[in-house]
Amino acid sequence: MNATTAFFGVVLAHYVYKNDKLSPSKAIGCMIGFIGVVIVNFSTDLLNFSFRFTGEGFVIIAAFIFSATGLYAKKLTKTLDVVLITSYGLLIGGIALTLLGMIFGGKATHFTWESSSLLLYLALSSSASFYLWNWLLKYNKVGRVSVYNFLVPVFGASLSSIFLGETILEIKNLIALVLVSLGIWLVNREATARYRWANR
Repeated sequence: MNATTAFFGVVLAHYVYKNDKLSPSKAIGCMIGFIGVVIVNFSTDLLNFSFRFTGEGFVIIAAFIFSATGLYAKKLTKTLDVVLITSYGLLIGGIALTLLGMIFGGKATHFTWESSSLLLYLALSSSASFYLWNWLLKYNKVGRVSVYNFLVPVFGASLSSIFLGETILEIKNLIALVLVSLGIWLVNREATARYRWANR
């Protein structure tokens, strides 16, 4: 569900930016990449389809909002520093989520050195990730960058194998990686061809 971020990014860019239109190559690349994501997440549970607005629905809404804010962040990078944009975004978002959590009864207790260290690590890694994301949007088209979100489940499966000992040496994961890579290549193929032609 979260991989729909790549779809939303490419489609929204089509309507917002004149130089980032949705071509047949991009559409096919997105579909192939999404199929790869479905394959890497495939399990027998998918045979029993279920959809809840407060579950999968919220994930899709979050993916849409993330894509929309990416477009707005790209606009802001023309006049503001990327570090400033990232800092304000995380600060405002963090305060909003904390207040919502408290309003709905959430609590943060039992802090230890281990949990605090993990929290600090997550904060730093998230900050670095969002900074790199905004920096890429500053110098590249949204459609070209968004499609790389298809790699998130692939890296998730790989890291789960390294840190959680889960088994990933399966044919479905190899097929998924090939499809995701093919999808990314198709989306970026036109831009690469134009760049080479312009530099002849």
